[in-house]
Amino acid sequence: MPLNRHPVLKFVLVVLAALAAAAILMVLSPVPAHAQHATPKPHIPILIGHRGASGYMPEHTLQSYALAIELGADYVEPDLVSTRDGVLIARHEPNMINTTDVKAHPEFASRKRFRVVDGVNEEGFFAADFTLAEIKTLRAIQPFANREQAFNGLFQIPTFDEILQLVRRKTEDEGRVIGVYPETKHPSFHRALGLPLEDKLLDILTRHGFNHRNAPVFIQSFEVSNLKYLRTRTQLKLVQLIDGDDVAADGSVTLAAPFDKPFDFALANDPRTFKDMLTPAGLKEIASYADGIGPWKPYLIGARCITLTAVGKCADANGDGQVNEQDRVLNPPTPVLADAHAAGLLVHPFTQRNEQFRLASDYGGNPVNEFVKFYELGVDGFFSDFTETARVARYVFLLKTYPQARDCLISAKGRQDDSALCRVIQGGK
Repeated sequence: MPLNRHPVLKFVLVVLAALAAAAILMVLSPVPAHAQHATPKPHIPILIGHRGASGYMPEHTLQSYALAIELGADYVEPDLVSTRDGVLIARHEPNMINTTDVKAHPEFASRKRFRVVDGVNEEGFFAADFTLAEIKTLRAIQPFANREQAFNGLFQIPTFDEILQLVRRKTEDEGRVIGVYPETKHPSFHRALGLPLEDKLLDILTRHGFNHRNAPVFIQSFEVSNLKYLRTRTQLKLVQLIDGDDVAADGSVTLAAPFDKPFDFALANDPRTFKDMLTPAGLKEIASYADGIGPWKPYLIGARCITLTAVGKCADANGDGQVNEQDRVLNPPTPVLADAHAAGLLVHPFTQRNEQFRLASDYGGNPVNEFVKFYELGVDGFFSDFTETARVARYVFLLKTYPQARDCLISAKGRQDDSALCRVIQGGK
C-alpha cells in the first residue's frame, strides 16, 4: 500500500505537515517592530467533551463523541474498562446496569451479580463478565432522567480503537487537531481480575500514532500507582484526578470512603487523602509523575449555604421547594489553583453541567457565567457535558480579557499573521 494511502500514516503526515508549516512561518516571517513590547501569550483554556456530548446523547458512544467535536470540543473523554476478553471499551463504570439496556436482555439475566469495586459491594452487570461480541449486542442509554431519552437503545458501546479511528477521521474532516483524554477506570479492580488496563491502552495509542510527548493525549486516573507506572512507559501527558464525597454547609469538600483517597492508597493503608494531595507538598509529589491535576471543582471554588436549617444543613433559601446548588453562594477561590501552577501542573477541573439546579446562586441560572468564573480564575481547561456552553463561555472570556480578540472578531480570516487567538475567535474551534 502506498504510504499516503495507509490510514495511520496519512493521519500522522497531516499533523506533521501542519507542524512543519507552522515552524517554517515562524522562521521566515519578519519580526514585528513592536515584538519587544508584545502582549503576553493569550491563555486559551481547552474544551474537554466529558463522556462526549453527554448532556444530549447517551454517554460514551461514537455519536456522543462526534457531537462534542461538532460543538467545538478540543478533546473527547472516554472512560475505559475491560471486557472479559481483554478489550478496552468506553463505559463510565465497570458496572453497566445504569448506562446500557443490559437489563432488557433475558439472555444475560444470569450474569447479574455482586462485585466489590473500590471497597463497595455493587450489584449489576459487569463488563468483565462479558465478551466484546456480547457487549456489541447491547445499546447505550442516558443515565440522567432529566436529560433527553429519545436516543436510548440506538447506539453501540464503542471500543477504544473505534474511538481513535473516529478522532483521526474527524481531525482530517475538521482541519484541526482533536485530542483524546482517556481515563483508566478502577485500575486496581481490573488488575485484580487479571485485566490490567495500562499496557493495552498504550498499545492502542501506539498503533494509531498517538504515543509520543506532543500527541494530543492526556491520560487520567484517580489512582496513583498506575500513573507512576505509565510514567515509566510513556512520555504522554498524565493527569492526577482528585475526588471528594460531598460539599459541607460552609462550602468545603468532605471526604468519605471510597471518595476520600485513591483506592490504591486504601489498599496500601496509606493515610493520605485527596485533600493531602492538594497541599503544596502533595502537589509537588504529583508533579514528579504527572503533568496536571483534574480536581473536583469545589476544591477550587466552593459554595456555602445561604441559610441553614436547625440541624446545620442547607435550607431552601430561594423558596422554590427544593434544596440544591441554587441555595448556595460562592466562597472566595481557594489557593489550590495557584499552588498547582506554582508546582508546574496544569489544572483541568470537573464537571460543568448546564442544569440550573446545579448552579450556585451567583451564576443567575446562566451556566456560561460559571465557565467564565473558572476561566478568569486561570484554569487550563474544563470538563463539560455541554461543549457548546464551554465554547460560548470561552468566547466571552477571551473577548473580555484580550482587547485584540475584539479585532479578530471582525477582521478577515486567513491572514498570514493570524494568531492562535484569532483562529479560536473566528472559527470557534
